[in-house]
Amino acid sequence: MDADKARRLLTEERDRLTEMASWNREHAPSPSVQQEGSMGQHPGDYGSEVEESMDRQALAAESDRQVAEIDAALGRIDDGTYGRCRVCGREIDDERLEARPQVDTCREHADAA
Repeated sequence: MDADKARRLLTEERDRLTEMASWNREHAPSPSVQQEGSMGQHPGDYGSEVEESMDRQALAAESDRQVAEIDAALGRIDDGTYGRCRVCGREIDDERLEARPQVDTCREHADAA
């Protein structure tokens, strides 16, 4: 894959992930601790809020991790090492780069990460 196409794909994905992480952080519920009763919150509702909050935090954290991988790939484009396996130095095949433009290992060393 040529560097211009890779940069475009990576930048588009980075923007999408950054927006998604921001949205998840902004829309995560803030569970409030209240007692059960006619004026309070049922424990099941509180548990649902906690679960949703944790899910959104996890999604935002995963998006941040993927953005870091993309930033590293963009750095490799800048320094001329993009598309080469960090383990063996061989070229990473285009099919792998098309599927995951941020990868830094060939198929043989995919588990080295």
